[in-house]
This record gives sequence, C-alpha cells and structure tokens, in this order.
Amino acid sequence: MKILVVGGGAREHTIVWKLAQSPRTTQLFAAPGNAGTARIAQNLDIKDTDVSSLAEAVRQNGIELVVVGPEAPLAAGVVDHFQALGVPVFGPTKQATEIESSKVFSKELMQKHGIPCAQSIAFSDYVEAKRYVEQQTPPIVIKADGLAAGKGVVVADSVTQAMETLSQFMEAKSVGASGDRVVIEEHLSGREMSAFIFTDGQTVLPLAYACDYKRVFDGDQGPNTGGMGSFSPPQFLTPELAETVQETIMRPAVAAMAKEGRPYRGVLYGGLMITTEGPKVIEFNARMGDPEAQVVLPLLKTDLVEIILAVINNTLEQVKIELYDDACVGVAMAPGGYPGSYQIGFPITGLDDLDEEVVVFHAGTELADDGQVVTSGGRTLTVVAKGKTITQAREKVYDNISRIHFKDCHYRKDIALINEGL
Repeated sequence: MKILVVGGGAREHTIVWKLAQSPRTTQLFAAPGNAGTARIAQNLDIKDTDVSSLAEAVRQNGIELVVVGPEAPLAAGVVDHFQALGVPVFGPTKQATEIESSKVFSKELMQKHGIPCAQSIAFSDYVEAKRYVEQQTPPIVIKADGLAAGKGVVVADSVTQAMETLSQFMEAKSVGASGDRVVIEEHLSGREMSAFIFTDGQTVLPLAYACDYKRVFDGDQGPNTGGMGSFSPPQFLTPELAETVQETIMRPAVAAMAKEGRPYRGVLYGGLMITTEGPKVIEFNARMGDPEAQVVLPLLKTDLVEIILAVINNTLEQVKIELYDDACVGVAMAPGGYPGSYQIGFPITGLDDLDEEVVVFHAGTELADDGQVVTSGGRTLTVVAKGKTITQAREKVYDNISRIHFKDCHYRKDIALINEGL
C-alpha cells in the first residue's frame, strides 16, 4: 500500500517509522514531514490542515491509505473529507475529535456518562469566571476550551496567577478563540499516567501506558511544554490498575461517544491522574500523544497497518495486540529559549554517531540545501531507546543524547529517573 501520514512532528516520524516495518507498506509519504521522515518517506510540502491540497496529493500519487497524526487536521475535518472521497483514512471525525478540541464538550460527556474526572465548571463570561476564581482555594486549574498547542492549561498556584490566566485567555486572547470559553476545575493529586487504546467505535484494544514530563526543566520546574520526555510502561502500573482504567474510563468513553451519535474510531488517549480514589480523567486526546507515541510505538509488536485497517473496516475484534516485554524511554531536545522564543536554522551534529539500537525521532528539523539537518522548531528531536528495564533504557538514551549537538540545545536530565522498586 501507498500510505500518507499527515503531520510533521516527532509523533508523525514515529508513525512513519512504524508503518515502514509493515510488509503491507510499499511507499510512504509525509505531509509536511521533517528531515527525519525524509529518510524513509517522500515529504510533501503541504500544510497538515490544507485539506484540498492533501486530497490532490492523494489523487496524484495513488495513495491508498491516509493516517492523520496531529489534532489540528482532525479538528479541521480532514478525516471527514477523505471519508467523503471514499479514501481509507485513520482517525476520528471532526465531531468525534471534539472529545479533545472542546474541553467543555469533553467535561459534559464525562459528567453525563459517569466517567470519573475532576469536578469543574465552564464559563464564557469573563466577569463571572473572575468572581468564581476569587472564591477558590489554590491550586486552581484553568483550561481554555479549544485547541491551544499545549498552552491552554494552567495550574495556578495563587488566585492572582489564576486571575492573570483568565485575563490572558479571555481578554488578551493569548490562545485565540480557544480561550473564549474556559473550564475551571479542581486540582487532582496523585500520579499522572497516559492510556492509549485503538477502537473501531465498538471494540476497544489497549495499546500501552506511559508517563510524560510537561515542565521544561529538571524537577518539574519552569513553564509547561508539549512534553520533554516520557517512558513506558509506568513503574506503578499493575494488571488491576490497567483493568480499572479500561473498565471505568476507556471503554465507557467509547460507549458514550457512540450514544452521543459521534462514533469514535482511531486512537483515544486518556490523560489520567491515579488518585487515592482511583483513576480520574484529566483530559482526553483524539490521537497519539507526543512525546508518548515515541515510547509506545517501539513497544508494539503487532503490524500497525493491520491494526489501522481493522479500525477502518470495523473488524478490530479480529486483531490481537501484542507488545514487546521491554521498557522504552524518550528524551526531547529543545532549542535555547523554548518554550518561549528561540532561534532556528542551526546545524545538528552527531546524529550518525549513535548506537545502533537508539532511534532519533525528528520534529523541528528540516534539510538545508546542502543536505545538512538543521533546526526548524521546538522540541527538535526525541532520542529513544528500549531496554529490559526502565533504568537500562534510560542509560542508553543519556549515553547517546550527549553525542548530539546544536546551538543552545537543552534537555531534561531526569526523565525516567525513578525507583523501580516502587
């Protein structure tokens, strides 16, 4: 099959890398892709939300399957467009994607169908939201309703910070129209974990579980990012916890979407807090996580193309998902200044000096005219390795990441630094 992966981040590079391992794959395309996908696929210079240009590229290249990676094209209705054209496409429809693209819809869905989550209230009026915040005890969680590229959630440690966040979202429009409505919710405490499933709208098959690190600096300091690293599986994951998550959250979410007339097909990502009362939902995402995809997909033994086709054809009950009995760790490398302003265009060295079992997934990279890989965005690379234990995998990553260089690069030194006896 000729397959197009829509997107240009490290998640999409990971998907391309995994699809390339399938005997069903004959040729791969990535739109827009990056310097990493260019090594194993043909990059197409098309924005991931440019539906008509994507459709034309599919027609011209005889592409037989489209896999959508990021949330923006899903929310833009790329899946609906290809379904209307009769092109097999993997990902939820625009309506189903609202489980991520609208925090208000997602919260109402969970509350209506009894899916455990933080208590919350939604506001579209700035004055009312301010009045409510004044009566709350920090920490206060404030979420912009719409997509905000990882910048729409703030955990405010004071009422003053919460007020500033409301002003930024609702008055200054720091995240655009996504901040027209906000959700203010109770702060959950416990251990964070991400759960991933494949579903065709009825059958639910767990993929894997992972933990990620959102703050930019060691010790969970500094501003939130899209994620500076991750590992899988969580050291505290037990078969009982995994079953509870599936029984109380993931399967009910898929059933709830079907009842709402928005059948969900694709990957569903549950961002969870494991509290003393059990697992609760922080948020749902309508796609693979990034950086979690980079540590989850290397653990997948089953052919990804076969899984994707089963989801599209509603035959997922015929598939058995197998995982490697390993651990996987990924660490993101970012440019100086990230997640604030930063410079791009710097050459990256050391990518060919790594151990054979270490994989580097690209995000903010492109090829210069002379073929040199240069920086072009934030969270530039994710360096990934597997091992029999999390500690083994971690040691491989950090032994190799120090060989990679670009101007002012930085990365966290404490990813997957855990006590495995926990």
